[in-house]
Amino acid sequence: MNKLPFEMIEREILTKQRCKTDSKYGGDPYKRSVEELISCGVVNINKPAGPTSHIVADHVKQIFNMKKAGHSGTLDPGVTGVLPIALDRATRVTQVLLPAGKEYVALMHLHKPVDLKLLKKTLREFIGKIEQLPPIRSAVRRRLRQRTIYYLEILEVEEQEVLFRVGCQAGTYIRKLCHDIGRKLNTGAHMAQLIRTKAGPFKDTDMIYLQDLIDALWYWKNENKDSKIRKIIKPIEYAINHISKVWIKDLAVDTVCHGADLKIPGICKLHDNIKKDDIIAIMTLKNELVAFGKARLSSEEMILADRGLAVKSHKVFLETNVYPKFKKD
Repeated sequence: MNKLPFEMIEREILTKQRCKTDSKYGGDPYKRSVEELISCGVVNINKPAGPTSHIVADHVKQIFNMKKAGHSGTLDPGVTGVLPIALDRATRVTQVLLPAGKEYVALMHLHKPVDLKLLKKTLREFIGKIEQLPPIRSAVRRRLRQRTIYYLEILEVEEQEVLFRVGCQAGTYIRKLCHDIGRKLNTGAHMAQLIRTKAGPFKDTDMIYLQDLIDALWYWKNENKDSKIRKIIKPIEYAINHISKVWIKDLAVDTVCHGADLKIPGICKLHDNIKKDDIIAIMTLKNELVAFGKARLSSEEMILADRGLAVKSHKVFLETNVYPKFKKD
């Protein structure tokens, strides 16, 4: 089964010191009120063909009557599929979703018939590191850049129509990939249709339509039924399943919420294989996202050290005064 790189990682949790969390503070992210989910959650929209990703995000913002909603990873107007949209205070989570791996199902039209064996052989040659020149009409500077294709499999071939699935690094242009495959085959080819099926932890199996969102909101407001909206809105913590984490003491939480960096004594446990400068999530012992930060030490160094800076925090999500303030003796 084809998997994106983060889906193949099996992280082990290392215990630095045994800590307990007080039930009086914070709570399970999956037991938040609907109001809390709306103020800091993520919805996985099935983007329709036609509108831009920005327009879809704007529709979500209007549905909830909120000030902010941000999408993760632009899809061209004609492309459909997985479009995670972060709500209100969660919008900054998109920074860790943008570089996450993506998966697409594409329909490629070959301009001339091709032998199936040659087609399979040619597609295998595109797995690994490739170089792409972004299209003339693109949102990035047009210069040659390297991207990685994690997997590429043919799903179906009918005459000159090729349906394939591709897992790739963020920023890979599938339209350009189809063009380059056609050049390699000496036949020419173009992308006829494209659906995004994965964006980080979000998949096509749990995406919803904008109308589903409208209906769920109506049932909650008018019928006091919250099962639909709870299923649709994921807590912000769901969006960071692919990120390495450090869990901290209750007494360290409010300090980090006020913008302080995380020091070694505040750590209770952490994922293995954290490397210096990795972007990691700082979590409470109830698995609430406190902040994002850049690791200043590796996992091994954090475990062995008694003091010093562990994580340079830079994006705080948990509100202040949820956890008790640390008081020096």
